[in-house]
Amino acid sequence: MSETPAESGSLADRISKPTGPNPTADAFQPKSGTSWADEVASPATETPPKVSETSEDIPQVDGATGPFGGSSLHEPDYQVEVKLADMQADPNNPLFSATSFEQLGLSEDILKGVMSMNFRKPSKVQEKTLPLLLLNPPHNLIGQSQSGTGKTAAFVLNILARLDLSSEQMQKTPQALVLAPSRELARQIVGVVKVMGAFVQGLITEAAIPQDAASRGKKLEASVVVGTPGTVQDMIKKRLMDSRSVRILVLDEADNMLDQQGLGDQCVRVKALLPKNIQTVLFSATFPDNVVKYANQFAPGANQMTLRHEDLTVEGIKQIYLDCDNDQAKYDILVKFYGLMTIGSSIIFVKTRETALAIEQRMTAEGHKVVSLTGGYEGAQRDVIIDAFRMGQAKVLITTNVLARGIDVQSVSMVVNYDVPDKFVGKGKFVADPQTYLHRIGRTGRFGRVGVAVTFVSSRGDWEKLMEIQKYFATEIIQVTTDDWDELEDQVTKIIKSSRAGANFQDGARMGGT
Repeated sequence: MSETPAESGSLADRISKPTGPNPTADAFQPKSGTSWADEVASPATETPPKVSETSEDIPQVDGATGPFGGSSLHEPDYQVEVKLADMQADPNNPLFSATSFEQLGLSEDILKGVMSMNFRKPSKVQEKTLPLLLLNPPHNLIGQSQSGTGKTAAFVLNILARLDLSSEQMQKTPQALVLAPSRELARQIVGVVKVMGAFVQGLITEAAIPQDAASRGKKLEASVVVGTPGTVQDMIKKRLMDSRSVRILVLDEADNMLDQQGLGDQCVRVKALLPKNIQTVLFSATFPDNVVKYANQFAPGANQMTLRHEDLTVEGIKQIYLDCDNDQAKYDILVKFYGLMTIGSSIIFVKTRETALAIEQRMTAEGHKVVSLTGGYEGAQRDVIIDAFRMGQAKVLITTNVLARGIDVQSVSMVVNYDVPDKFVGKGKFVADPQTYLHRIGRTGRFGRVGVAVTFVSSRGDWEKLMEIQKYFATEIIQVTTDDWDELEDQVTKIIKSSRAGANFQDGARMGGT
């Protein structure tokens, strides 16, 4: 089904007023005019862990699980800031900050799953968020956290710790619900839950995503459900999913979900179909100012966690742009880039499904092996395409923003912004979209590796938007001339090869994060 049904009225009008444990708590609010990524923290003083080459130190993957080629956690220096909604919280409580998973009171079965993923100690984000998430009575949480810092593991551990699996009936009754903006991210999270909960007796995890005709109408029986908002809403209304026992609601990539009119409306409606006293957890890498009020209303009285990190938006990513005379020149240069894109694997981001299909058809006709993935494909087709890309069977993937969020594929060494990311603001006007740019380029340069982000500019408007993005993140996007192709090819090849060599080094130095 469609994930964006229309309904009159604004999103803010349909979110109930704060009624949580402390409705008067200060609202979660980044500094005006900036993103969290602009907040520069002083370097931490602790000594980075030594790199070990022993087999015991082979670390867990981040985001996607091992069979699906996920990336490792490389935890750089940053500071985690916490604001408590309940000012009576005791900072001397032994769970105020946890430096080991054993301190959290998790069951042996959950700890076995943690250790099986080669978690050695909590990441800095997990040190602060897990005690807050595991508080009793449960508290809401709003968290800003870069991909790869451990947010998925944090909310999954909280879910596993709160499940009641004492009877077969409860094992088949949804108790935790995770909402994600795309089927690809939902499937990825399902994989994390299954691996981390592999030793938890009676755990059943299912995806509530748009299904093919043969699967429709089947009742969903699972203790943990991960899905897209429209499908979950539809299944609850059709009584294919029992929502009466849900006690935890998680929104991953929450800013994207609440900012999009259709998805945001669906999230609000899903929450209205759940019990009133649930724990609500919102996680995202970015929370633009215009989304903050929705987040506070959606998760009232929430504890708040922010991660401030030096050069967060650009670490390890070489950002360049190419001046192209017109759309045909953009395509011609893209074809030239094909050899570079297949050194590792690459994602080409375009604005529309039509552009994705046209590029795929033209490049395929010229003998280049590429695949495209957009919302226009049926669910089963999308699963086959993304899985082939994860496993390296397809090296170049053309997609719209459907894959800009949360998808973790370790081998991606290049991202191409075929179209400069922008957003519609009404009256025929489009403006730069820094958040989408950040999430797009974040598909490469994963967690300490080096990657390349290439943006094509073919008009004055494109250039102005890209300069706005550059200013927003206080970074430098370097213009590279296409006149000397040999020199350009040599530069990009060196960056990509250094990223692949560096992967072996970084893989020994991770801690605990998904």
